[in-house]
Amino acid sequence: MQQTAINPWPWSLNFGYHQGLVIEGAQRQLFISGQAATDKEGNPLHPSDMRAQMQVMMANLEMVLAGAEMTLSHLVMLRLYSVNVDDTLQHYDIMAGRLAAFDVKPTMTLLGVTRLAMAPLLCEVDAIAVA
Repeated sequence: MQQTAINPWPWSLNFGYHQGLVIEGAQRQLFISGQAATDKEGNPLHPSDMRAQMQVMMANLEMVLAGAEMTLSHLVMLRLYSVNVDDTLQHYDIMAGRLAAFDVKPTMTLLGVTRLAMAPLLCEVDAIAVA
């Protein structure tokens, strides 16, 4: 599989993502539903703690990837949803650090929303991965 980054404006690289990606030769695609700070029964964890929720959210994302024999390095697109964008950006280092550890810069969008499926949840991410 070959990835070609499209970055007419390089500022996004400072935030750890590409403006676009051309994917060639991929054999498998994984579409990942929204992952949030929930336990294995789906119960919300860490109410009112964005940092802790982002850590669990990323761990849950990695578990879904592992189930498909993939890692964060296979991500090509992320959508991050937050009930408080400023708070998310304050703790963005959690996501950026995990992505940087795999030297991956997927395409990405951060959306502010009024709430998520369960009221205690503060952030959620969905993704597409290819291998």
